This record gives sequence, C-alpha cells and structure tokens, in this order.
Amino acid sequence: MEVVGRISSEESLGLVDGPGIRYVVFLQGCYLRCKYCHNPETWDITRESNLTTPQKLIKRIERYKSYFAKSGGVTFSGGEPLLQPEFLLECLKLCKKKKINTVLDTSGVGKADYDYSEILKLCDLVLLDIKAVDKDDYKDLTRRDISEFEKFLNLTQLLGVKLWLRQVIVPGYNDNEENIENLKNYVKNIKNVQKIELLPYKNSGKQKYQSLGIKYRLEGVPDMNEEKCKDLQNMLLEKLQRSE
Repeated sequence: MEVVGRISSEESLGLVDGPGIRYVVFLQGCYLRCKYCHNPETWDITRESNLTTPQKLIKRIERYKSYFAKSGGVTFSGGEPLLQPEFLLECLKLCKKKKINTVLDTSGVGKADYDYSEILKLCDLVLLDIKAVDKDDYKDLTRRDISEFEKFLNLTQLLGVKLWLRQVIVPGYNDNEENIENLKNYVKNIKNVQKIELLPYKNSGKQKYQSLGIKYRLEGVPDMNEEKCKDLQNMLLEKLQRSE
C-alpha cells in the first residue's frame, strides 16, 4: 500500500528554517497546544489538507535544488512531522538518494510507541523546540507531559544527532534571567548542539484562532521586543561559555 502524507502547506524559499535556502514542508497534525502557536490550523491531523505521496513531494522539491546551493535543502516542519512517521521516513530516504540536505523541525512529541531511530539517522540536522524545562511550566504551556519530549531528546543523544535548540520568548512569561539560568542548566548537558536560538513571540496568528473559533490563550500579550530577546540570547550564550 502506497504511503500518503497530509500536507498543510509548502514554502519554496524558506530562510529561517535551518541553514541556507530551504524548501519547507509543513505537515498536518500536532498533539501540543502551545499558548503561542501561530499555526492552529495544523493541529487536527484529520483536517482537510493536501494529500501527496513521497515521490510527488520530492519531485516538487527537486525543482528548487538550484536554489539550495551547498548550504540549503528541505525542512520538514508542521504541525508536528513526527505524527506522520511512515511518510516522513520515505521522504527522507528519497532525499538521501537525491543528495538533498534534510532538516527536521520538531517539538519531539510524536507517536508514543514509535521508534524514531531510523528517521533521525537520515536527518542531517534537527531543530528541536525546548518549550520549557520545568515540567509544570511545560504542562501549562503545551497541555502535555514533558516526558515524551525528554524521551525523544534522549534518543537524539544516543544517536549523536546534530541539534539546533530553540525556545520562543514570551513577554511576562519567560523573558527573564531566571528562565535563562534554568535554560542554561538544562542545555549545558545536551550534546551535539550546533546553535541555540531564542525566538521573539509574535501574536500574528491571533486572527487564525478567531476564524477557527478557538480561544487565544495569550490575549493581550504584546509582541516580544526583538532587542531584549537578543540580549537574553547573548546572556544565555555567555552563561554557557562560563559553565564550560
């Protein structure tokens, strides 16, 4: 039986989804309900979306290989791409055959009993979202238990996967030195970290919630000041350097 994937959308020339210029595939479905999520339309895996096969998708991606040069490639994002592991695995296999660089953008929360080892071995890089490091904060933010994320993180460590770590910074929530200190203590024990990014929260997805009839849980929270976010990132990097 041919594997079919549910695609929410595709972006042909992504610049913030991994190294270089990237073709970004947003897969449908996500178990997390993050307060700041700007793609609520990707949550429901049964939602009407574009159905495609790995072969057809890779054929579309190949048209843009000339733009990738040596540094770019394809990024599988979402939603949560780990919720469609069979489709993702076949896509990654085809990318390897075509010598297309592959990045997985993930929260680390997919199917509870699925072994993601083969998928991770085919990824050149994983962009891993650290929603929160405290289990209660994580539950409040995502409405899920942190243990699923930690199981995935442990697997990346076992397999020696290259990682970019990311965290969204929200005003009045985690834009403080206490969070940076906690994040430093957590991140310093993670191996193979190539880069750490703190991303400023934007409320640009608010209108999507209204159109979908979903309550927006960060009502009234302003966009994160980008300069302050950069200062917090510099603080984190300095703390990590001092802890080495």
